[in-house]
Amino acid sequence: MKKYIYIVMLSTLLLSLGACKKYLNTEHYFKEDRLSLDKVFTNKNYSNQWLADVYTHLRGSNAEVASKGLTPFNFISDDMFYGDRSNSYKRFKNGEYDEGSEQGSWGSCYEGIRDASIYIHNIDMNKEMTANEVADTKAQARFLRAYYYWLLLRKYGPIPILPDEGEDYTKDYQDIARPRSAYDECVEFITSEFALAAKDLPLFNTNRDKGRASRGAALAARAKVYLFAASPLFNGNPGLANLVDHEGKKLVSQEYKNEKWAKAAAAAKDVINMNTYRLFTAPFKATDQGPGQPKTIVPPYHPKYSDQSFPMGWKNIDPFESYRQLFNGAISYSDNPELIFSRVMEQSSEGIDQMVLHQMPFSMKGWNTHGITQKQADAYYMNDGTNIAIAPRRAGYTTDATGHLPLPAKVSLQYAEREPRFYASVAYNGSIWENISALKPENRHIQVFYYRDHPNGKQASSPDFYIRTGLGIKKFYNPIDSYMEGGFIVPKVEPAMRYADILLIYAEAMNELTGSYSIPSYTGSETIMVSRDIQEISKYISEVRIRGGVPDYGNEVYGSPELLRKAIKRERQIELFAEGQRYFDLRRWKDAPVEEATPVLGCNMNMTESQRDLFNTPVPIPSMPTIFVDKMYLWPISHSELRKNRKLTQNPGWTTFN
Repeated sequence: MKKYIYIVMLSTLLLSLGACKKYLNTEHYFKEDRLSLDKVFTNKNYSNQWLADVYTHLRGSNAEVASKGLTPFNFISDDMFYGDRSNSYKRFKNGEYDEGSEQGSWGSCYEGIRDASIYIHNIDMNKEMTANEVADTKAQARFLRAYYYWLLLRKYGPIPILPDEGEDYTKDYQDIARPRSAYDECVEFITSEFALAAKDLPLFNTNRDKGRASRGAALAARAKVYLFAASPLFNGNPGLANLVDHEGKKLVSQEYKNEKWAKAAAAAKDVINMNTYRLFTAPFKATDQGPGQPKTIVPPYHPKYSDQSFPMGWKNIDPFESYRQLFNGAISYSDNPELIFSRVMEQSSEGIDQMVLHQMPFSMKGWNTHGITQKQADAYYMNDGTNIAIAPRRAGYTTDATGHLPLPAKVSLQYAEREPRFYASVAYNGSIWENISALKPENRHIQVFYYRDHPNGKQASSPDFYIRTGLGIKKFYNPIDSYMEGGFIVPKVEPAMRYADILLIYAEAMNELTGSYSIPSYTGSETIMVSRDIQEISKYISEVRIRGGVPDYGNEVYGSPELLRKAIKRERQIELFAEGQRYFDLRRWKDAPVEEATPVLGCNMNMTESQRDLFNTPVPIPSMPTIFVDKMYLWPISHSELRKNRKLTQNPGWTTFN
């Protein structure tokens, strides 16, 4: 029962705070529950430790960017994959997971929600804190409560919103159980909570408070919630008409409202108007700066962008390093002007460092199992902003390491002259892994091929440990990273929310508007005017593209909402690759039935180096299934929760308990 969980949690906390062991006695606790809370919330240290415990629910299955041992959602869309635990991957991709799969987030989020609510309703009694400290920490708890609701809403769809007044947790579970709230009701509550929290949160956090909630984090999350609410999956979708509560009430409105896009646009503009965040850029380098730090590869000359400094052009920046260093640990949390929110801490044994380990090849003591699909590789533009030619693909190979920078010798020319984000993200066949921190010089700057007759290719002795598509992942990898003797991994910061995402949210929402809207700001003290303003959209989306070293879209694209929608989707696919976004984006757009059911293509891993033309001709990958059925739009609710709460209803297509 929930009351038992609460008693154990509170008793454990009280013991950890040095409180009397008599509170472990359940009967005594029921009589003295108010006294117990008084002991915690009249003491500053105890209160701070309670709030710190609320933050811990951000870890584990609630991580945004982590390896598949914590959350599979970074790997089970159409852009990247894992080859180890292949039965697990196939189970997800075949839709064979069930109501008991990956359910840790439900309980963890609701525990965090409960603990945050207790903090909100009791911290005002603390006289050891200043009024500002009470307001700030209460706002942090409010942010966390809303954020946990958001994580649940994104995964499960409509969820129960618990009463905001102090709940009596000594009641039986059945007495405090609630039905699922309508999706729009969830959105209204969560966004209003984020707005309320933002008013008392600091503008941004100092390095000492990194990982804590800030005003920017609350407003960015608010924009994200509004974006999902405006998207096709939840904005007048007849496909979810059968999603109802225990009394048969529809949980998803069947009426499309264009104003929902206006709310998303205005919420993103609230973040922009803070004038606190900017896109990270690395400076232009005229010469090599040492191992792993090559001189800037300048994009092809463009009359509009080549002679101007960022954000109007790329004259003074290094687009490759601007993107690569954003993720590989080269810049700290406090030095990253783009980072809005991060859990900061590594996620036990399944954090980003473990993603890097599984990306790295065998010859560097890596697991050699995480890769990307041919579709994802082809999504990246050429360095002049045009599309890659795929019918036919570019023939031939490099003969040296200077003719097609940054390609070394013996690499397929289909990887030549690609945009900088491609080289910062993709480990193509024949790419260089710097491995600088390796103790022995011969273990540094390794060229890795995935041919069958090479050690990092498909091997009969290790059928799960090879890159299934022949296209590995470089994102998050730092040239210093090494798992070989003497080597080490540079700590990485989780990019849970960053400014580039906000700019893309703003552009996407603005593009969908069919009229002009006046939307109140989060404070309610002013209004934000939004409409499909092409110059306004271009102003912000061009920043993302220029930082990536590619030109902005032309008038043809901006003149068509359909073409711009397609372009923005592709921009999110590229810019936010491997950040846990694609899985949810495809669902909210209702694109998953096509994109996730399209056969996965990759290099022909059965070919040797002598058969390199055949190797580099994309073929379907039989070990990577693709299927999508409607029930995969939303994650199933576990049978155990349905048994405990008879007011809960299951998501469409999934079974209820017998």
